Amino acid sequence: MKPHPTVPYTALPHMTDAARIAAAEAFRDHIAARRTCRMFTDDPVPREVIEAAIAAAGTAPSGANHQPWHFAAISTPAIKHRIRLAAEAEEREFYASRAGQEWLEALAPLGTDEDKSFLDIAPWLIVVFGQRRGGIEPSDTRQNYYVTESVGIACGLLLTALHGAGLATLTHTPSPMGFLREICLRPGDEKPLMLIVAGHPAPDATVPAYALRKKPLDQIASWL
Repeated sequence: MKPHPTVPYTALPHMTDAARIAAAEAFRDHIAARRTCRMFTDDPVPREVIEAAIAAAGTAPSGANHQPWHFAAISTPAIKHRIRLAAEAEEREFYASRAGQEWLEALAPLGTDEDKSFLDIAPWLIVVFGQRRGGIEPSDTRQNYYVTESVGIACGLLLTALHGAGLATLTHTPSPMGFLREICLRPGDEKPLMLIVAGHPAPDATVPAYALRKKPLDQIASWL
């Protein structure tokens, strides 16, 4: 390893193997309760919750530590409504002509359609942008690396943090998503990659039974 400035590795708590196993299993059970929700209330969520969740997402590893992301947190009703109208326009095109039959058949068990009323109702929308150029300093304009991968990890941490705060979430990826850049007043070298909806689930909220089907461990992992 080439010489470079360093600091001590953050101390981790001492744990026995049994304690580590218990902690890992407890987290597995906690995160397994996360559900994608499409039915929200308009009950408010304190901004501090969203701030803490975004700050947690910002600790994600990234290419060259450039942290190539921006999170636009939206609670203003008029802006949320603009996003809903634009998203539904794209979704109508998607379901009418863009999606092939195989894709539509894959979505059928989830019951999704062009109605995105949750974009108006939920108290918070978080649009996550990937930055093609930047760096760690505000004035940096260097190329960023592994942008999609880095932002994907950050989104995973964001969803986990929001779930840990007792909020329901939904990942929405209308295609194309360029309208989000315009509405959120972001520069042209940023690409919207995901829209995360966060709030309280409606009292009568349900989820598709199909969504509860998760591949078992022996299907998603191998041991060499």
